[in-house]
Amino acid sequence: MSTRVPTSLLAAVGLIAGFGTATSTGSRPLGGAVMALFGLTCIYFWVRRDGNATAVRLTLVGLAAFVLSHLIARAIGAWPSVLLVSAVTAWLCWRWSDAKVFSSAAGPLASS
Repeated sequence: MSTRVPTSLLAAVGLIAGFGTATSTGSRPLGGAVMALFGLTCIYFWVRRDGNATAVRLTLVGLAAFVLSHLIARAIGAWPSVLLVSAVTAWLCWRWSDAKVFSSAAGPLASS
C-alpha cells in the first residue's frame, strides 16, 4: 500500500464526518466509530512512514481536537468549533507528516 496518503485530509474529514454522523443520526457512538475509523487509518500511515513518535504526537493532536471542539463549541457553536479544530488538526498533520512525503515526491522544482 502506498504511503503517499494525505493524512491531513483524512484527519480533518474524520473529525467532520464523525460529528456529522453523530448529529444526523443522533448516535454519538456511531459518530465516534466513524471518527475512530479515520483516526486509525491515519495512525497506520504515520507509523509506517514517520515512526511511532510522530504517530503518538499526531494521535494526541487528534484527541485534543476532539476535546477542545466540545469546549470551544460553548463559545462559537458546534459546527464552527468542529471546522476550526479540523483545520488546525489538518495543518499539524501536514506540517509534521504529509509535507515530508509530498515535497520529496514533487522533486527539486517544489522548493523553488
